[in-house]
Amino acid sequence: MSAPPDPGGIADDPDAFEAFYREHLETVQRFVSRRVADPHLAADLTAEVFLAAIDSAGSYRPERGVPASWLVGVARNVVAAEFRRQARDRAAVRRISGRRLLDADSLGRIEERIDAERESRRLYDALASLPRRDRALMELVHVDGLSVTEAAVVLGVKPGTARVRLHRSRARLQIPLTPVTEEVIS
Repeated sequence: MSAPPDPGGIADDPDAFEAFYREHLETVQRFVSRRVADPHLAADLTAEVFLAAIDSAGSYRPERGVPASWLVGVARNVVAAEFRRQARDRAAVRRISGRRLLDADSLGRIEERIDAERESRRLYDALASLPRRDRALMELVHVDGLSVTEAAVVLGVKPGTARVRLHRSRARLQIPLTPVTEEVIS
């Protein structure tokens, strides 16, 4: 009888993986099936165990036990991770249960606000490409509505310098910018 396949080579050799898989599939299926009642989840977890085994094949140490024992340890970690994920999901459901969910009108208002702010998001994306000092100048003038002279005072630069930077930044962005006016949300 030949020795059981060594997990050390399964990451690099498809034939070694196939032999390892065939040798240990029933062991993993039994382990998972004793802990999980859903057949689809059991099949998914079995596949995850073998994927995790490939990823951690380098951690196998023959002196610490046979490959089957190592693989059961991998399976234990995979199943435990699934139980933790399920617990997080249940906790999330408990946190939101009893809270009022958005009604259609509220959702509609949020969607309208998102649409209304699309241009502002485009502006911020464009501004992110500018150096910090130029971005600050553009925000002060075009978002906060300050004059170039007022923005220059805030930034501690001469008004002429601010005008030149603003002009260059506008040219670099190649988008028309106008001051954003606040609107009242009803």
